[in-house]
Amino acid sequence: MCGIVAIFEIREPSPVLREQALKMAGRVRHRGPDWSGIYAGESAIIAHERLSIVDVEHGAQPLVDRDTGAVLGVNGEIYNHIALRKQLKRRHAWQTKSDCEVILYLYDEYGPEFLNLLNGIFAFVLYDKRKNDYFIARDHIGICPLYIGWSANGSVYAASEMKALPDVCERVEEFPPGHYYRGSEKKFVRWYRPRWQETVPEKTVSLKKLRDELMKAVRRQLMSDVPYGVLISGGLDSSLIAAIAARYRKRRIESAGREEAWWPRLHSFSVGLKESPDLKYARKVARAIGTVHHETIFTVQDGLDALENVIYHLETFDVTTVRAATPMYLMARKIKSMGIKMVLSGEGADEVFGGYLYFHMAPSAQEFHEETVRKLAALSKYDCLRANKATAAWGLETRVPFLDKEFLDYAMSIDPQDKMCPGAAIEKGVLRKAFEGFLPEEILWRQKEQFSDGVGYSWIDELKKHVEAAVTDEMMERAGETFPQQTPASKEGYYYRRIFDRHFPNPTAALTVPVGPSIACSTPTAFRWSEEFAKMNDPSGRAVKGVHKSAVQSV
Repeated sequence: MCGIVAIFEIREPSPVLREQALKMAGRVRHRGPDWSGIYAGESAIIAHERLSIVDVEHGAQPLVDRDTGAVLGVNGEIYNHIALRKQLKRRHAWQTKSDCEVILYLYDEYGPEFLNLLNGIFAFVLYDKRKNDYFIARDHIGICPLYIGWSANGSVYAASEMKALPDVCERVEEFPPGHYYRGSEKKFVRWYRPRWQETVPEKTVSLKKLRDELMKAVRRQLMSDVPYGVLISGGLDSSLIAAIAARYRKRRIESAGREEAWWPRLHSFSVGLKESPDLKYARKVARAIGTVHHETIFTVQDGLDALENVIYHLETFDVTTVRAATPMYLMARKIKSMGIKMVLSGEGADEVFGGYLYFHMAPSAQEFHEETVRKLAALSKYDCLRANKATAAWGLETRVPFLDKEFLDYAMSIDPQDKMCPGAAIEKGVLRKAFEGFLPEEILWRQKEQFSDGVGYSWIDELKKHVEAAVTDEMMERAGETFPQQTPASKEGYYYRRIFDRHFPNPTAALTVPVGPSIACSTPTAFRWSEEFAKMNDPSGRAVKGVHKSAVQSV
C-alpha cells in the first residue's frame, strides 16, 4: 500500500498549498514509509508516500508521462500490468518496471474505458496537463481506501485516508468503489458494472473451474519484489489462500515461473488470546502446508490499550470492524518487525459464497444472491477497510485474492442455489468441495468463526464489560442528542463514537460510517429472514443460535 494526497482546482498560490500538501501527506506516511514524492504545479498538486513492493529501486511516484506531461499518483497493485503493456498501441517512454506506470499510457490511449482492462487493487489520481483536467478512480470493490473532499473556496481534495482532509475540507465523503470522477464533468461515474450485480445468475457450478480460478487469482497476487507472508486464522478462507500460495512459493511469478523465487520460504502468521481456537487451528494448517509459522498472543488489556489508535487508523466506529481490527492491528506490527511487507488474507469469501451463519436462514436463492451483492457493495466500509487500514498502520500491505476481479466474474456467476446452506448444511459447501485434498479435513470442514470471535471469545466478552462500565444508561438515553447523525445503537458503538469524534470532529466525517442493526454481520435487509432477528442486534456470529457451535467444544 501507499498513501496519496491530491489538490485540484487550485484557488490559492501554489507554494502555500505545497506546504499544506506535505503536511497532509505526513498524516498518511504510515502507509508508505519508504519514500516521499510530490508534484506541485499551478493547477494541481499530487503527493505520494511509497511502500515499495514492485520495482523497489525505480518505482517512486508521482510518475510523469514524458510525452504528455500527465502526472500520476497511485495506491495499489496492477496484477496484469505485464499483459497490459503488450496491449498498448503506441510506443511510450517507459521509466520503470513498476506495475503502476502502465496506467499513464492506458489513460492516454483509451481514456476512462481503460479501467475495465485492469485487474488489481487501486486508488489513483491523475492530472491531465494537456487538458488541464484531472481524473480520480477507485478499484471495483474498494479494496484500496480513498476519500474526496471540497474546501470552502471550491478546491477538490483526494486522499488515501480521511485523516488528511477534515482540517481543509468543509465536506468529506468516501470515494465510491468502482467509480471514477473527472474534473471537467463534476460527477461520479460508475465504471464497474458486472452482470451479476443486476441479475440472478443461473450457471451451474464447475468445481474444477472454481478451483482453477481461485488458484490463478492467488498466483497473480504473489507478484512481489519483497518478502511476503500469509495470514492464517485457522478457518477455511485464510487457510485455503495460504495452502494455494504454498504451492507457488518456489518460483518467481514475475518471470512466469522461469526463475527461482526471491523469497522461497513462506512465513505464516496468526493472532489470538492464549489458547484461542484460531491459534490451535492455525498451527495445524501451518504444519500441513509447510510454512514457517509465527503467533502473536495478545491480552485483553493489550487490545483495550490499542483501541484509541485502532479507531484513529481505521476511521470508523463500526462495532464489528473495531472488534476484529484490534487483534489484526497488533499482529501487523509484529509482522512488519520481521521484514515482511505484504501478506495474503482470506477476506471476501463470506460475501461471495454466503459464509456468514445468518445465510442459513435465506428463504430463497434470489434472496441469497441479492444479499451477497449487498455485502460485496458494502465491503469498502467493513472488511476491506479493516484489512487494509489495520495493516497499513504499520506499512504492511494486505491482498485479498477472493476479491480478485476475474475470480469474482466466475464465482458470482454461479447459480446461488449451488451456494445455499439450508438447515444443517454447512456454509460455503461448494468452495470446500472444490478444494478437497488441499487442507486437513477438520480445517476444510470447520464451521465459520468470525475473526473477532475466533481470536478468543473472552476478547469480545471483556470488551463489552469495559464499555458497559464507561457508558452509562443515562448517556445512552441522550445518545440522539449527543450524536444526532449516525446515532450509535449500543454502548459499545457509543464508546467508539466518542473516540472517533475526538480524532475527526468535522461533522461530515461521521457520515462516512454506516450505522444500523446487524446479526452476525448481516445487512439490515436480511432481518426479514427471521422473526428472531427482529428482536436482536448483535454482530457476533454467536448470535445465530442453533447454527453456531462453540469452537471451544470442537477444538
